[in-house]
Amino acid sequence: MKRGAEMAVADINAKGGLLGKQLKLSVGDDACDPKQAGVVANQMANEKVVFVAGHFCSSSSIPASIVYNEHGMLQITPASTSPDLTDDASKKGWNNIFRTCGRDDAQGAVAGKYLATKYKGKAVAIIDDKSSYGKGLAAETRKAMNAAGLKEKMRESINQGDKDFSALISKMKQNNIQAMYLGGYHTEAGLLVRQAREQGLKAQLVSGDALVTDEFWQITGAAGEGTMMTFGPDPRNLSTAKDIVAKFKAQGYDPEGYTLYTYAAVQVFFDAATKAKSVKVDDVSKALHANKFNTVIGPIGFNPKGDILNPEYVWFVWKGGKYSEMKG
Repeated sequence: MKRGAEMAVADINAKGGLLGKQLKLSVGDDACDPKQAGVVANQMANEKVVFVAGHFCSSSSIPASIVYNEHGMLQITPASTSPDLTDDASKKGWNNIFRTCGRDDAQGAVAGKYLATKYKGKAVAIIDDKSSYGKGLAAETRKAMNAAGLKEKMRESINQGDKDFSALISKMKQNNIQAMYLGGYHTEAGLLVRQAREQGLKAQLVSGDALVTDEFWQITGAAGEGTMMTFGPDPRNLSTAKDIVAKFKAQGYDPEGYTLYTYAAVQVFFDAATKAKSVKVDDVSKALHANKFNTVIGPIGFNPKGDILNPEYVWFVWKGGKYSEMKG
């Protein structure tokens, strides 16, 4: 995300900046900790930041959004997929919260239907990490899987930061689990599948967009082979991204995961502020809702809640240390 924002800001500044001024990028790290997210959000408010491309974790974006609303700051998250973020903001009448990624109810529908079809009559475990993102994604997947006719054999929760999954793996072995769906992040997912393979559990690991990062394979090694996850169509393959991807690769960096989604968040802020001739949140928000924007990840429009129109999720798989979109 940092790389995506840096490149977008540099590209805008090279063309003259925004409304006659150069953009300045402030970077904060909330470590996916809701309390630290509040600290970072207040830091940004104190710096008189007008727009935030963040946060990564939904459990950080949600508390941070309160600070941004209080201070009249625009928030466009490239990565937080919890429906609660925009649903709650909409109920409160806020106009400053948007995202360039899809939502977990769309993502969970794809995963749940797949599990019900592929593992019909077989034992499936649904696991979450108790975070806003993980709980929401697991719940949406379970709901869709149940609706499609498959009831889970196990429903379990872990904690972010857990490192030993032996008891959970033993329970899954006893229940002859064939597929384990995890609503959670790449660190726990990587440790879970690695320990499962070491302990003789061959169950398929299925998860969401948080596993679309090279850090997952750094944890799993060969144990990550065949892991599946839902994510939007790989933006690196889009014609709209070709030039930007080439620029990143010339720097020795592959714009994986949410890099290009962050670039797009800065793009839509720039385009909306340019149309509004203002960086004030009310003006930019109106422009965001009233227009479609051409971005590095393709055309983007927003519904009244600030969610993107027509989100699409497809399947990715880890093979030989790389993740790629599954065909067919």
